[in-house]
Formats: sequence, structure tokens, C-alpha cells
Amino acid sequence: MTHDALLARAREVWLEMAGVPMAFPADGGVAVAASGRSQLCPPGWVGIVALGDAAIVTVPTERWVGIVRTALLGLPIEVLTDSERLGALLPVVEVLGPASLAYLDRGDFRPAGLATVEVVPGEDPDLAEFLAAVTVDDADESGLVDITSGAFVARRGDHVVAAAGYRHWPGSVAHMCVLTKLEQRGRGLARAVASAAVADSLEARLLPQWRARPESSRRVARALGFRQLGAQLSIRLEP
Repeated sequence: MTHDALLARAREVWLEMAGVPMAFPADGGVAVAASGRSQLCPPGWVGIVALGDAAIVTVPTERWVGIVRTALLGLPIEVLTDSERLGALLPVVEVLGPASLAYLDRGDFRPAGLATVEVVPGEDPDLAEFLAAVTVDDADESGLVDITSGAFVARRGDHVVAAAGYRHWPGSVAHMCVLTKLEQRGRGLARAVASAAVADSLEARLLPQWRARPESSRRVARALGFRQLGAQLSIRLEP
């Protein structure tokens, strides 16, 4: 799949999640629309997704459309997901992100067989034990509790020390979820379990998506062949 085709498919996913008819501007720039059903952000927030040279933005009500469009007009695409820059232009009171958005097709995939990986059900008690042993922030950031695939795990002895899986999203997307215990990081385990999850999603003809904030997570994605195509940011504005 070419870069343009991968970008087009990624954009289709987020347009479906916008919950309202809209499009990424063909000549670049930003499109803003009111959507009470947007999945780009939490309810009542502003959701911003920039992919390639264009972005879409959903706002909670019509009264915000003109305000947000005026504030964002003419900004470079990379600034649209810069929370500090936006805070100088809009009454931002809370922020989620930004997170990079990376995608992969079968031709780009670079499998990693650095460790023995097994597949267990998403509700497996060993996986539950693993998630209970890490910090709440790490567990939440990984999203592993919400996977709809099996869990691809690596062990040390009888204990799971790294796991990956994916959640089915609209548009036949496999949203990747990966986590390694803190003391086991730097050994290639995240790459190994994520590689198994990506291979499974490709076999199911899904589009693997890697959304990440930490640079360490982005490095794993790049090692597997993911291409960063854009970023996502959610902001809550003062009423």
C-alpha cells in the first residue's frame, strides 16, 4: 500500500468517528464541525485529528464552531496538536494528549521474534495478575483491559511480564495496546508481543493503528514498520 493509500484509509477511520459528515480539506488546512456524537474526544470536548497536511476538528456545540475555526485559521498543521500553542489562542482548561498516530500495511511490517510469545484469552487470570501488578497509569495508558483480540504475552517463569493485543475500532482498525513491566523494559519484549499482535491483525485484514504519547512506545512502533502520519489532541474549553 502506498503512503497516499495508507493516509486515505487512516483518514476514513477518523471521519467515521467524527459522528458528522465532514472531510479533510483537499488543499490542506482544517475543517471544523459541531458533533454531539464525536469519538475524537470525550463528550463535551474539542477533538483534533491531524493526518498528513490536513486536520479535522469536532466541537461539542454550534456556538463553538466559529470561535474554534477563527482561532485555528492559518495555523501550521503541526501547531494544531500543540497544547501550549492552542492554550494561547483558546480558553483551554484541560488537555488529553497529544498522541502520535501511526499505521502499517503488510508490505511495511517488520516482524520481531525476539522472545517466545503465547496467546491467551483477554480475560486470562495471568493477564489480570499482570495488569494488577503495574501502576494504574501504565495499565490505563496501555488500554489492555479493553482489548477484543486475544492477548499475546511473554513470560519470565510463570509470570506475564509483557503483553499486547488490540481493540477493534470502526473502519476495520486494530487499535494496538502494549505494555511491559517496568523492570523488564529494554529487552525487546514489547516489540516481540506487539509483533505477534500486529501479525494477527493483518491476517484478519485489519488496519493496525498505533497511538502513543511516550517516545519509547513510538520507537517500538517504528521498529515494526509503522509510519507516523499525524497526531491527535483533545481539549476541554472553559464554558
